[in-house]
Amino acid sequence: MAVSCCGRLLRSVRGAAAVSLLRPLPRCLSSQSSSLQPSYVPKTSLSEPPWPEIKLPDPIVETEEHKELVQKVNSLIAAGQHGRLFAVVHFASKQWKVTNEDLVLINGIVDAECGDRIRLEKVLLLGSDNFTLVGRPLLGKDLVRVEATVIEKTESYPKINMKFWRRHRYQKKKITIFPQTILRINTIEIAPALS
Repeated sequence: MAVSCCGRLLRSVRGAAAVSLLRPLPRCLSSQSSSLQPSYVPKTSLSEPPWPEIKLPDPIVETEEHKELVQKVNSLIAAGQHGRLFAVVHFASKQWKVTNEDLVLINGIVDAECGDRIRLEKVLLLGSDNFTLVGRPLLGKDLVRVEATVIEKTESYPKINMKFWRRHRYQKKKITIFPQTILRINTIEIAPALS
């Protein structure tokens, strides 16, 4: 059947055109030849990323801007115009945003007696109205000083876990109480000048 269709096609096309249909294409014109193929690469996410190209700033300009910013912050600190300071500290496996005279309730035991002053040394961030200092990951101990006082050591309210099956004479009651410590943030101090 395929031969008869091909024959009808050849009869409809006469002469040299029919002969050229049966001959294979020369190698230079075949689709497998890469020498004459255009070097067109379609625009995809693999050939070119979909986001615009990021131009990094000049390092010299960036260092000059950094120096100007540090001078502004130093002038604010020297004049005492930085306002109320806040800090993000890492203490008892959690991060706390604290400011002066804050009370912090910690679930767990702190190795200090009531009335003892402790220093929170892991300061992640320090900020005020006009500037913010971010640690990578921590700010230096000589740059920021956060002190707190242990106010109270108590226990949490009892949490009751009750299991009960009707008509089986089965009931279990479990009461859990956790130790807690309350801290008062006394001071958040910053060094007189940034380095």
